[in-house]
Amino acid sequence: MRDYDEVIAFLGEWGPFQRLIFFLLSASIIPNGFNGISVVFLAGTPEHRCRVPAAANLSGAWRNHSIPLRLQDGRQVPHSCRRYRLALLTNFSALGLAPGRDVDLEQLEQESCLDGWEFSQDVYLSTIVTEWNLVCDDDWKAPLTTSLFFVGVLVGSFISGQLSDRFGRKNVLFVTMGMQTGFSFLQIFSVNFEMFAVLFVLVGMGQISNYVAAFVLGTEILGKSVRIIFSTLGVCIFYAVGYMLLPLFAYFFREWQTLLLALTAPGLLCAPLWWFIPESPRWLISQGRFEEAEVIIHKAAKINGVAAPPTIFDPSELQDLSSKKQQSHSILDLLRTRNIRMVTVMSIILWMTISVGYFGLSLDTPNLHGDIFVNCFFSAVVEVPAYIMAWVLLQYLPRRYSIATALFLGGSVLLFVQLVPPALHYLSTVLVMVGKFGVTAAFSMVYVYTAELYPTVVRNMGVGVSSTASRLGSILSPYFVYLGAYDRFLPYILMGSLTILTAILTLFLPESFGIPLPDTIDQMLRVKGIKYRQTPSHTRVLKEDEGSPTIIKSTTF
Repeated sequence: MRDYDEVIAFLGEWGPFQRLIFFLLSASIIPNGFNGISVVFLAGTPEHRCRVPAAANLSGAWRNHSIPLRLQDGRQVPHSCRRYRLALLTNFSALGLAPGRDVDLEQLEQESCLDGWEFSQDVYLSTIVTEWNLVCDDDWKAPLTTSLFFVGVLVGSFISGQLSDRFGRKNVLFVTMGMQTGFSFLQIFSVNFEMFAVLFVLVGMGQISNYVAAFVLGTEILGKSVRIIFSTLGVCIFYAVGYMLLPLFAYFFREWQTLLLALTAPGLLCAPLWWFIPESPRWLISQGRFEEAEVIIHKAAKINGVAAPPTIFDPSELQDLSSKKQQSHSILDLLRTRNIRMVTVMSIILWMTISVGYFGLSLDTPNLHGDIFVNCFFSAVVEVPAYIMAWVLLQYLPRRYSIATALFLGGSVLLFVQLVPPALHYLSTVLVMVGKFGVTAAFSMVYVYTAELYPTVVRNMGVGVSSTASRLGSILSPYFVYLGAYDRFLPYILMGSLTILTAILTLFLPESFGIPLPDTIDQMLRVKGIKYRQTPSHTRVLKEDEGSPTIIKSTTF
């Protein structure tokens, strides 16, 4: 019996058909680079101060001194959330008293911004923060918006695989692309914060679902060698391209509604791809739809200029792996033995910390010195060499040391940020970008490493649980950035410390580079530093497997 790859081997690995699928599916990922980080500009918080009504009967001197000062980064700046009590200032102005000379301002009673706020328009003309006054007592709502987007990503990651298995890869890909584009467009007409936030959850669901569908569709259509490049570099670099375009759009569209409209438009350009991207022949075969699968392969053969046999798929020849009786496993098997418990707990910590670092640094660009648009662009550009370096490391060097080194690099430079003198603020930005480089490279490699650690019988569940921990980390990441309002260096100290501790933890995981993939829980590689009883059966199984090793070289990001 022959498997699917053997049946379609006559198509070749890298013909015009494969190149078309590679680039079209990768291009469909570009809009995903907008939505995940667009909140940096949509929910940007400009400098602001309490509004003093023009109708207030104040002299020019009292109007100029109506806002108390506070210390920020070693200098006195107007308070963002307090003003002197307006009734008192009106009386003092009517009496002809001068601020500072006749009245001690430090002793005056203060009040909240009862008449709203005045927002600077130096960077943004409007954001959702200025639209619904998400500052001071309501400043927690801005990071909540981002967290809710990642809640949508979490929910979407649960259901996307089931949907594509049930309704087909292509259908789910285009429906969820429409979902992402459509709900982003509806956000433009949000009448309040609550409506915007709910729609953002749905945008997050659509984003991750079409990402997963495109990834699965590409890995199922493309051959083995091209599949590696597609899963490691193709989707990731095109995602980074979308990320790089985000600050360009934000620079030219300074109002949040027009920016959203501009970010929605590229999604419409993906609609014509329906007539060029086929359904997965593998999925059609799994559904017993052999004739439809043959039509697609015949078209591919025509595009590649090769001759196809009259009958490609013979149901009696194809291996039906699903018909093989296998022992059922549950998520509880990830805790069954001491070793797999340790691997599971350490993987959860590793994924969550990397996710907090990646999204925390991506969302923190408004707090860096310099131009926010340039900083965001550099934050995106630095991902490209990180992906390339990660791919090279995966091919030639041990996983454990590669990930630990990337995390040590990312964490250590973040801790150095607080030591940079204020006069060298550009050095701080460089250190943050180096930190982003290290964390991004580690994020790229951790998928492969985790898949190699778990045995075949629970590999999908193990990677799934770890990925869920990553989503939880992304939900928490906006609040790490939020801590910067209290201390500018606190987010870097926390993210840097966690990243370094996780790098040390990674060194205790087993090394999987060049090792045959385990098929059963008993064959798993052992966590370092823990004593285990070696059973004769375990030793025998390992020796039998050494003759035909299967090694993962790459997987999804």
